[in-house]
Amino acid sequence: MANQEKFKTMIGGQALIEGLMMRGPHKDAIVVRGKEGLTVEVTDRKVRPKNSPLNWPIIRGAVIFFDSQLHGVKALMRSADLSPEESQEEPSKFDRWLEEKLGDKKFQQFVVGAAVTMGLGLSIVLFFLLPMVIGSFFDRWIKSNILLNLVEGVIRILLFGSYMVLVSRMKEMKRVFAYHGAEHKTIRCYEAGLPLTVENVRVQTRLHPRCGTSFLLVVMIISILLFSAASSLLLMLIPGLAAIQGSFLYRLIMIVFKLLLLPLVVAFSYEFNRWVGRHDNVCSRFLSAPGMWFQILTTNEPDDSMIEVGITALEAVLPENEGDDRW
Repeated sequence: MANQEKFKTMIGGQALIEGLMMRGPHKDAIVVRGKEGLTVEVTDRKVRPKNSPLNWPIIRGAVIFFDSQLHGVKALMRSADLSPEESQEEPSKFDRWLEEKLGDKKFQQFVVGAAVTMGLGLSIVLFFLLPMVIGSFFDRWIKSNILLNLVEGVIRILLFGSYMVLVSRMKEMKRVFAYHGAEHKTIRCYEAGLPLTVENVRVQTRLHPRCGTSFLLVVMIISILLFSAASSLLLMLIPGLAAIQGSFLYRLIMIVFKLLLLPLVVAFSYEFNRWVGRHDNVCSRFLSAPGMWFQILTTNEPDDSMIEVGITALEAVLPENEGDDRW
């Protein structure tokens, strides 16, 4: 596979319904293949000043994560409007009432906000709260705080892996995952310094170290380390907690404490992925390997029409000045 990068780019994307979103240093692009060909929508990005506190290490991780979630949902909803599979169902009475009360723009903001909230809420419940609850019942037999967090982490990774396997087998998701593969291949081709042609993109690997799938797996692993260290520190600072270990109150305190640490888990995970994405050596390849393996589930080989979408989306967000997108 052609996979020799000349440089690392900050450009990244997301698979949509019959299309892709690409985010460059100054522009975002949504490209969807409809009945009449490609629809390309490009918007300017609001770039924060480099000296903004929101760009500081650790802080930037949580900010960028929530920003990407917001734009990802917006792009997904827009691709549904542009997709040839879009059904022309009449809006419900509740939808019409909300639109009348809020106005079209505020209604769209409400829908996006609700979708992001529900998506994040479901993810937290399924991949964090549920493993915490299941893992807490092992404290009857396991007294080591580190071992308890390891058990909880294993449960979390097993749930995440099972979820990915089930989703990857859904017929509706196979084309979405193929577009995901097209996104990675196109970025690989660009990073290799090759002309963006279907032939050059086709031979690239569909795996990429900066993928969101890798990021989620890193979140799972970082949570084990951070939860173990933080809960051990909490036990040291509040000695009375150890005396009630195994009780409902102890489990509730630990669960709430760990949920409060989630933004910090996301922040550390972002910094890890940022370092791996900017380096290509034995250490970075070793650390990124588990996340790359998981991408086998969330990416499929695209056809040439999907690759064309990837090329169009990437070309739409390339900076005017060469190197402005260097990672």
